Amino acid sequence: MPETSYQSQRRTRSEFERQMHRLEQDSLRMGALVENSFLLAHAALFERDIESATRIDAQDRQIDQIYRQIEIDCIQLITLQSPVARDVRLLSALMQLIRDIERIGDYAENLGDIAIKLFPYPPSPYLGELQVMSNRCRAMLAMSLEALANLDENIGLEIKEKDDAVDNDYQHIYDLLASQKSLGEPIEPVMLMVLAIHHLERMADHAANVGQRVAYIVTGKLG
Repeated sequence: MPETSYQSQRRTRSEFERQMHRLEQDSLRMGALVENSFLLAHAALFERDIESATRIDAQDRQIDQIYRQIEIDCIQLITLQSPVARDVRLLSALMQLIRDIERIGDYAENLGDIAIKLFPYPPSPYLGELQVMSNRCRAMLAMSLEALANLDENIGLEIKEKDDAVDNDYQHIYDLLASQKSLGEPIEPVMLMVLAIHHLERMADHAANVGQRVAYIVTGKLG
């Protein structure tokens, strides 16, 4: 019995939904790797675990590979499957969202490099403040991945509110570092700490972006 137009449409739709589910799962797998990179960077910075820092680079290559594949798959779905407006919205937001997650992975790699460069120097007197900031960023990343996993717009929008605390941490630590007297001490550790808070602040921004993009996927509303 030949396939009817309705049956063909249902089969096409079913295949599209299957591919969308795979893209969402791949995005979460990528997010889990990024979260682990952040944990490795955190251990490198605050536990002086240099071995953790050296493991980030290989993991970041894996993250980049997954990111490129998701991007290719999204473009193929848009161009070949003729998705409806809601699906285009989801795919477009997903492409932006995975870019945010990938950037967080890049910053985690940068933090690992900073930890290696800081290792020969005595721990900064402001390392405790930096750890508080890092913990806030890690919590924001975890929330963004939870929002993505559950397509929960409420969690997604809540993340933005937590970004203010990270911004305050940035300004507070920057002011401490700027007022630090060198007294003939090397300037490199101070510069590296400034870079570290910059990377953490950007990681928080990208985590907030992920949350907002999840909310957009669910509601179709920006902001």
